[in-house]
Amino acid sequence: MKAIIFDFDGTLANTLPICDYAFQSVFKEFDNKDLSSGEIRAMFGPCEVGIINGNLLHEDKEQAIELYYEKYLEKHHDLVAANQEIHDLLMKLKKKGLKLAIVTGKAKRSLEISMKALQMYNYFDVIITGDDVVQPKPHPEGLFKALSQLHVNNHEAMFVGDSDADIQAGMGADIHTVGVHWLPDIQTMEFSVTPHAHYKEVHEFINALPASRTQ
Repeated sequence: MKAIIFDFDGTLANTLPICDYAFQSVFKEFDNKDLSSGEIRAMFGPCEVGIINGNLLHEDKEQAIELYYEKYLEKHHDLVAANQEIHDLLMKLKKKGLKLAIVTGKAKRSLEISMKALQMYNYFDVIITGDDVVQPKPHPEGLFKALSQLHVNNHEAMFVGDSDADIQAGMGADIHTVGVHWLPDIQTMEFSVTPHAHYKEVHEFINALPASRTQ
């Protein structure tokens, strides 16, 4: 094992509540729709721009996109708390000599807001956002890009995510795929495709890592 690739929302940060808030604000403001968290998350796949362009009825998509980022930044501090357990995990993985990457459907703009607020930038060697792919998860394009930039093959890496789309993407890339339910808000309660491993606690994941990388 040379590299671990992570999803972001619901895996590395409990950002789903701020995503819900920002999208709910947009659809209420522009389409006068009150959407539930479930309805919002059913749209996930494309980046925020893709979600708004594909689902908003109002013609002023550009203004709606700007409102999304305004709301995302406005409430980030209130709705997204830093998670010391996740930070400790990332530090341990770096000390093991592993390369770390993110493959997320988020747009670069919102990911930068979250990573700056949570002070997570220094951990990652490669970051692939929804802006960097043509085909979002569950297509494995983002994982293939990450593997290429990390200079590792699929059997030297692991992908960790919390959603069905993550598990399907990992399987599609023929990577050891780990499903996690270790944060308060997650995208998929029950996976439709069984991952190679499944953890509900960060410490369980750490304990299961190959011992050969601890030196």
